[in-house]
Formats: sequence, C-alpha cells, structure tokens
Amino acid sequence: MTILIRLCLLILFVVELTVGVWNQLFPESFYNDFPTVDLTPAFSEHYARDFGGATLGIALLLGLAVIRPRAAFVIPAAAAYSLFSLPHFVFHLGHMHNASTLEAVTLTTANAVVAALGLAAIALTLLRDRAASPLAVDSNPM
Repeated sequence: MTILIRLCLLILFVVELTVGVWNQLFPESFYNDFPTVDLTPAFSEHYARDFGGATLGIALLLGLAVIRPRAAFVIPAAAAYSLFSLPHFVFHLGHMHNASTLEAVTLTTANAVVAALGLAAIALTLLRDRAASPLAVDSNPM
C-alpha cells in the first residue's frame, strides 16, 4: 500500500513543482501558455507569483511525504494539497463558459483526478496504518 501512497504523492509533487516553478519564474508565460488558464480572470503577475510560491510550498510537503510516507508527513501534505485542489476543482466547474468541449472535459477530468489523488493518499495511509496495528499509527519508517 505504501507504493500506492508514494505514487499518489509523486504525481501530485511533480504537478505542483512544475506549476510552481513555471508560475514563479515565468508567470506571464504560465498565464498565456498553460492550457485553459486564459479562460479565467485577467493576468496578474502578483497573483501568479503568489500562487507559484504557495504551490512550491505544497510541493515541498509532498516531496517530503514521498521520501518518508509516514502518516505524520503524508496526511498534512495531502490535506494541504486537498485544501487547494477541491475548491480549485469546484471553481473551474462553474467557469467553463468560454471553454471548448475538449477543454472543459480535459480540465474537469484533470482537476478531478488530482483532487482524488490527494484524498486517496490520506485514505490509503489511514488504511495501511490501521491494518499494521492500531498502536503503530506512525511507526512505519518508509
């Protein structure tokens, strides 16, 4: 089960690292070139860089949890990601008016998958640790 947890976290880490670096270093390019971002409000370098920094912070937590998938790391990292991804998913559901059908389907599917991965990492960690021992909730070193 730890392999599945790591896979969920690794996918989210790569996504967050990519988006965070792109927003921090090239905010206007992210707005202009990342698929469907231009469907939302006008470009703001300030918000793009703030979002990039916050995304890199979440990527750091996810990266630590990939390396050490203990409940003490996985649950806060996946919860932090979920606190972003779930409202993000809902926002985009309500802002599809200028999207093509392909863009709407792709965006909705991608946002749903990554939101589910954050929740899956939490659920899998709780199941793994409960199965290991009710007293050993955070004793798994890997």
